[in-house]
Amino acid sequence: QVVHRGPAESPIATTVSVPAMSDTLYVSGLLPDPVTPASADGKTPAVYGDTETQSRSVFRKIAATLAERGMSAGDVVMMRVYLAAPAGAERMDFAGMMKAYREFYGTPDQPNKPARATIQVAALAAPQFLVEIEVTAAKAPAK
Repeated sequence: QVVHRGPAESPIATTVSVPAMSDTLYVSGLLPDPVTPASADGKTPAVYGDTETQSRSVFRKIAATLAERGMSAGDVVMMRVYLAAPAGAERMDFAGMMKAYREFYGTPDQPNKPARATIQVAALAAPQFLVEIEVTAAKAPAK
């Protein structure tokens, strides 16, 4: 059994133990989908939203990616969150990311919390991106 350990009040696990022979999945960093796409004529760029909106988009993409492999958010054992500061701000919007995070991890329906690192970066792949998240998921073999 995969075991997530840490204080109940903490939004992340202090440690996660994964037994030998578990199915492990490494999900590359995912970026958000646009809230509104670019116009067909290319004159209006896509809109991606604030950190909270982008985080929610990425968490949904993670869930879909895991589901394709028969896994769920509860199987995430390690998460690395990369945040860029919004335009005009000096610091990342950690609170915005956490608001979306708490909808997916440590909930009554999905109580497992991954070990996690959150890092502020100077920029991501393009200026509209504020969030990139990579995860490692593990599922113990069936008995």
